[in-house]
Amino acid sequence: MTGLGTLINAAAILAGGILGLTFGKFMKPRYQETLTMACGVSVIFLGIAGAMEKMMTVTAEGLVSGGTMMIIGSFVLGSLLGEWMNIEQHLEEFGDWLKRKTGSSRDHQFVDGFVTASLTVCIGAMAVVGAIQDGIYGDYSILLAKAALDFIIILVMSASMGKGCLFSAVPVGLFQGAVTLLARLIEPFMTEAALNNLSLTGSMLIFCVGVNLLWGKKVKVANMLPALLVAVIWAVCREYPL
Repeated sequence: MTGLGTLINAAAILAGGILGLTFGKFMKPRYQETLTMACGVSVIFLGIAGAMEKMMTVTAEGLVSGGTMMIIGSFVLGSLLGEWMNIEQHLEEFGDWLKRKTGSSRDHQFVDGFVTASLTVCIGAMAVVGAIQDGIYGDYSILLAKAALDFIIILVMSASMGKGCLFSAVPVGLFQGAVTLLARLIEPFMTEAALNNLSLTGSMLIFCVGVNLLWGKKVKVANMLPALLVAVIWAVCREYPL
């Protein structure tokens, strides 16, 4: 069944969110705060590990870094585009709408939890590659692995940041569902170089999510999301120059 992987992924997020909320009710605020810090540290190092894996290459002379110009170009152009579109504000407005519709007006962490969790589980190559494989071959194995990871991430986040994290299932469903539907159109552009660029920029954005978890909102991560698209276009243009 096409799209089953995304449905399983969304269900795993909901299940993790419900369990996290259940455990979170029995935790004192100081424990929740410590758990948020633990999430931040974990997400930061997940981002660093993913970025280093794609940036560093082992040669006879030692470690060699690459992708510098791609990173600068993708983030500068992508951030300008995202700021012009004001993605962060629109995502927060959607979070506010969900907050009102779910009767969570008294939950002051709802929007932050929703935005942070959504960015954490939506960014990355697994979401794109898994959705494409699901759409073309009906193979949802990558999304199944992602669902297991997201289950744990959202369980921990919702225990410390509340109900908003649970609703990250909505953007995951919309984003991965759209990629699955457009899979045959997108697949030719998802070359190895494009996937490497996507993974590298995605890992850097995940690092920024961790920074926001630890030190408050320092980076408008959502406004940097177009960097992912620019990174893919960068790879395609290099492989198929005009």
